[in-house]
Amino acid sequence: MAVVPKGKTIVNDTTPMMCTIEGIAKKEHVDYIMKVQRGIGHDDSWQVVHRYSDFVTLQASLEVSGIDLPLPPKKVFGNMDAAFIAERQQGLQNYINFILAHPILMRHISVKRFLDPANYSWDFREIAMQNVAMFLRSVPNWEIVEPLPDVGWRLRKQFFLIKPTDLSKKDIRNILTWTDYGPEFSLDKKDMEAILKLMTSLQHPYICPPSFTTCTSEGVIIVRSFIPNGTLRDCLCKAKPKLNQLKKYGNPKSRAVLHEQNIQLFGRQILEALKFLHDKGIPYGHLHSGNIVMEGNVCRLLEIENGLMGIPSIHRHRYVPMKKIQEKEAEDVYCFAHLLYEMAFGEALRSSTLHDIPPNCPSQLGSVLLSILSDEACNKSGIFTAIDLPSTDKPQLKLRQFRRASKAHAHHMSEEEKKKRKKSTKKKFQESSIPDTPQSPARPSSPPPVSRTPASASSSVPPPPQAPAPPPPPPPSQAQLRKFHQSPNLQNEAHC
Repeated sequence: MAVVPKGKTIVNDTTPMMCTIEGIAKKEHVDYIMKVQRGIGHDDSWQVVHRYSDFVTLQASLEVSGIDLPLPPKKVFGNMDAAFIAERQQGLQNYINFILAHPILMRHISVKRFLDPANYSWDFREIAMQNVAMFLRSVPNWEIVEPLPDVGWRLRKQFFLIKPTDLSKKDIRNILTWTDYGPEFSLDKKDMEAILKLMTSLQHPYICPPSFTTCTSEGVIIVRSFIPNGTLRDCLCKAKPKLNQLKKYGNPKSRAVLHEQNIQLFGRQILEALKFLHDKGIPYGHLHSGNIVMEGNVCRLLEIENGLMGIPSIHRHRYVPMKKIQEKEAEDVYCFAHLLYEMAFGEALRSSTLHDIPPNCPSQLGSVLLSILSDEACNKSGIFTAIDLPSTDKPQLKLRQFRRASKAHAHHMSEEEKKKRKKSTKKKFQESSIPDTPQSPARPSSPPPVSRTPASASSSVPPPPQAPAPPPPPPPSQAQLRKFHQSPNLQNEAHC
């Protein structure tokens, strides 16, 4: 198993690659020397060498799409002839050009490994499985029902169908995704955890927030409800959501288109969801039919957390060179126009701009598409130039307050605090269960002296009889009275 080395540069998987077969090398077989370039910069280029059997292996991995690929046929005799080699070289060049021009084939992992083995030789599926297994050991609330390999177009995002371990919820199904951080990820891990928790609390009728989020130093784990009908792209391609994405979207047997009334309804719902995110200061930039789920007459946005992971949008390589698309709002408007086109015609627009309106397009829809996707709107006059859009300051997420609240919540929910609260509650309950009695005075350290006449008696012992009152004094005698009247002090008081 290959493991991605730490510190290795993560490339942008959405940047188109170009390939030119520059020459051949004859040995016991013929090697085709190919120059590969990522993007428009000539400094990001390299060489790879492949023989014809490597092209056959690539063909086998792409056949599930049902697309008729122009691989030159195999030849047993005379395959070292110079004229035949030149003819095959041109045929292989056309084969590579066809693959790199197809929006689904060009993003497949087998094509990336064929052209850029230095950056795509890792087993992304096994890496994701290891991280998910570690997560489920620490949070044993779910268990894996089955992995869903190659369901989506992102190479560094793996899907797993899971179910709760609680037997009372055995019929519930969820989708767990593991996503590596993208090349533009720049947030601190603590800030990332705080923002992801905020995402789970978002409430809007046209947004499907994740039900559980967590992150590590390598990537992000998201748990959300499983929608049996799948995404809007599944509905347009009439495909089952759990199938391989090449088989679902490569060459579907039939495609569905939406009526004009449904386009208006769903378009309004999507715009309301985008406005809600913009008003909250949350970047999105990942609007396409694969990030919209359908539930009756309601569509809801998925993957609202993608803008935080630093992963590129599916349309990034298209709008980055455009002069009039410089802000997140403009990016979402551009992606919204591509979505309108796909809803109206059943398949995605392959070009970056729209030159001609299809003949069966409603007039109002055609004017909206041209006002956004025309070359004039994208590079010269700007989108919606007839409307004066006021510039507003976007609110900032208050992470410090949320992090303090999260820290306090984690402290109070710790096992030690729970035990303290349990003991305190038990003690209060015991005190409240004791009947109220008059409090007796505190007992002194040394016994008090025994009183001869007790102040209070016990209720079980009758009180002793009280002592009789002392007799009155006897009356004064005649001698005492004569002495009293002869006293000089008494005589003086009488004269006064």
